[in-house]
Amino acid sequence: MRRNLHIKLVLIMVLLIVSLMVVVGAFLMNSVTGYYINEFYQQIADAFGQNDFVRDLQTVTQEGEDGAAMVKEVLDAYAGILGVDRRDRNFYVLDGVTGRCLGGSATPPEGGIPVTPNISSALLGGRGFDSSVTADYMDAAIPITRGGHPYIVYILDGRETARSLNASMFSLIVEALALGLIISILLSFLLSKTMVDPLQRLTNGIEEVARGNFSRKLEITSSDEIGQLTESFNAMAQQLETTIAAVENERNKLDTLFLHMADGVVAFDRAQRVIHSNPAAARLLGRAFTQEDTYGELFGDLFPFEQAEAADGHLAGSRTVGGRFLELLLAPYARASQGGVLVLIHDVTEQRRAEQQRKDFVANVSHELRTPLTNIKSYAETLADGVGELPPEMEQRFLGVILNESDRMTHILQDLLTLSRFDSGRSELRLTEFPFAQAVNDTYQAILMDAQNHAHTVELNLPDSLPQVRADRERVMQVMMNIVSNAIKYTPDGGRIVLSAGQDGDKVWMEVDDNGIGIPESDRGRIFERFYRVDKARSRQSGGTGLGLSIAQEIMKQHEGGLYLVDKAEPGLTIRMELPVCGPREEDAHEG
Repeated sequence: MRRNLHIKLVLIMVLLIVSLMVVVGAFLMNSVTGYYINEFYQQIADAFGQNDFVRDLQTVTQEGEDGAAMVKEVLDAYAGILGVDRRDRNFYVLDGVTGRCLGGSATPPEGGIPVTPNISSALLGGRGFDSSVTADYMDAAIPITRGGHPYIVYILDGRETARSLNASMFSLIVEALALGLIISILLSFLLSKTMVDPLQRLTNGIEEVARGNFSRKLEITSSDEIGQLTESFNAMAQQLETTIAAVENERNKLDTLFLHMADGVVAFDRAQRVIHSNPAAARLLGRAFTQEDTYGELFGDLFPFEQAEAADGHLAGSRTVGGRFLELLLAPYARASQGGVLVLIHDVTEQRRAEQQRKDFVANVSHELRTPLTNIKSYAETLADGVGELPPEMEQRFLGVILNESDRMTHILQDLLTLSRFDSGRSELRLTEFPFAQAVNDTYQAILMDAQNHAHTVELNLPDSLPQVRADRERVMQVMMNIVSNAIKYTPDGGRIVLSAGQDGDKVWMEVDDNGIGIPESDRGRIFERFYRVDKARSRQSGGTGLGLSIAQEIMKQHEGGLYLVDKAEPGLTIRMELPVCGPREEDAHEG
């Protein structure tokens, strides 16, 4: 860049000097030639303006005298005032009728004096005082009459003096031109130092900015336009650095959001090729994306690409992939000449499942309450219709059924109220420290008689020592009783039930293992759902509502523990309860 600009500066200076010298030289040389021509005609005019000179030329010739010779003698006498030097300037006496040369200060050229425009003017009786700047001679022709015969005094100048002067002047101009060229080269180096160096620094700074380095500040060495340009560049670089940093920060935010958002995003260009996709889209659709994938292959079954690109707003569709319900929103995006279609993938599986659970919950509650209400109403109507007619023992039995069904409804409502408190976050734990082994043993003692009524064998396996735990003892006992009661209830008579407990790190655990009917693999993932029962007929027969395990799991969640099914090869079921020794950290847990 520096070399190119330096060459341009040199060329500009050379062209400037050459152009200036050519113009000045041409003007001077034309001026000298013009001046010499004017001076020539002025001198001739002044000479012929002297009366003595003109009178001597026109003196009457005596008889027998040669008029042309006499005119020549007069001209010889006045050669000084005519500037005749007999080398470059000479005079000739011409016949005023024929223009023939009759004599002169020099031998006429071979072939005679050519008839010039000025001679032609003199032959016609006028003075010939005209010459061209481009001609290589100057001449003047003045008609005179002597002794009644017309003559022409012809002054011819070969311009040798003017040419010599012009040659000397041309030589000076060439020397001045050479000196000017040397000066122009020196000045170009000076200009290169004062102009090109700051521009080179600016160029280097721009290259640094183009490479992404905005921190470099250029030194301001002058207060002229280049200095102002450098100052503006520094301000621009600083502003650009700030803007790029802000844009980069926003882009990082968007990239983080794009990568970690739960919804999937797939973007297509106008060639229907994938240009962007996030991990959520690959996870939800169950496939990886490449730039070779097209809109038609992925979503062509929903809407044509042209329709999605021309949509006003967005288009909505749905798809089921791997048991998941996906809601798809397709919207066009445009950015100048670029554009395409953006597909947002939203997993609505949980929403649909929650909606279905809500419907099932309402249906189950309605069903669970309708059965006891129907029984109560039926027995109450029977009692009302047969007042005084039914045997006392039958009335007593009917009243017992009504009380049992009322207790059943009360139990259902209490369970629902408990779950409602869990859902609303209003249920508080009353934390105390108690021996975990003692709680397990108390549970064992509480269910032992019920188990014996079913001819079950119940075993208790406790280690030598278990730590005290910080928990709500009443709620923990409720969970333990629920698990063991389910084992007794769903194990055929004469079964085997084993209660085990232990410690695993900062948690204690209890497992209840039975050899009962177990739970099919297809139902294992739903046993903690509310009102869900594997064997509905047997559950209702045994008084179950399908809320016990749901309540137990909610209690464990509040304690930051867990309730799990343990895989086993033998028939039956194993449920494990885990509880942190130090208790939960929630703020709504209060010391008892």
